[in-house]
Amino acid sequence: MYNEKDRTVLTDLEDGQTGIIVSITGGKNAAKRLADLGLAKGTAVEVVRKAWFSGPVQIEVCGSKLVLGRGLASKIVVELK
Repeated sequence: MYNEKDRTVLTDLEDGQTGIIVSITGGKNAAKRLADLGLAKGTAVEVVRKAWFSGPVQIEVCGSKLVLGRGLASKIVVELK
């Protein structure tokens, strides 16, 4: 079961941490954009590197590395693994 305290947004994870996508808080366009990139509910995601301040977040999902803007990444709610 999911525990509310184990949930956080993707941008709050540290480099090397992994989580499972629980939900996407953005609208239809954000959800579609992320689904097109392979990011959907139940998908495991690892933060490879975060840029300082408001920079992008590099993640690894299904063996592929992606770079998301901080705004889009902050719409992804994950459960810590």
